[in-house]
Amino acid sequence: MSQYAPDVTVTYAAARKGVPSSASFRKWVAAALADRDAPAEMAIRIVGPDEGRKLNRTYRGKDYATNVLSFPAELPEGLPEDVELPLLGDLVICAEVVAREAAEQGKRPADHWAHLVVHGTLHLLGWDHEADDEAEAMEAREREILAGLGIADPY
Repeated sequence: MSQYAPDVTVTYAAARKGVPSSASFRKWVAAALADRDAPAEMAIRIVGPDEGRKLNRTYRGKDYATNVLSFPAELPEGLPEDVELPLLGDLVICAEVVAREAAEQGKRPADHWAHLVVHGTLHLLGWDHEADDEAEAMEAREREILAGLGIADPY
């Protein structure tokens, strides 16, 4: 368990009905970062489908709103190698997509939110799922973190 509590800023650009509290987001990020023994800062922005679609189209070339987008922080060029900045990056989560997916998949909405926050946070740490072996490793890590939160296997 990390000695550092992550600094998580949550902003809302969509209706908050059905969206978890900022405290829940912080708890889920802390669980994903429990093995990291360094300060961490990140932002989570809750958006509607229009903004979610625009961002997904602009940054991923996909013309639809998706559940979560991860934007890892880019460190300034020329930064000495021994300097560690706490900024991990940003997550953008589309509330309407999360609610729809939870209903379609028969999941508790809070559990689906937790899974997407953990998933996105792992992306900010460099985890990926492009190759099969990466996907298996990332999904195993997600299951482990979620189980620690009392949440069933999301897959």
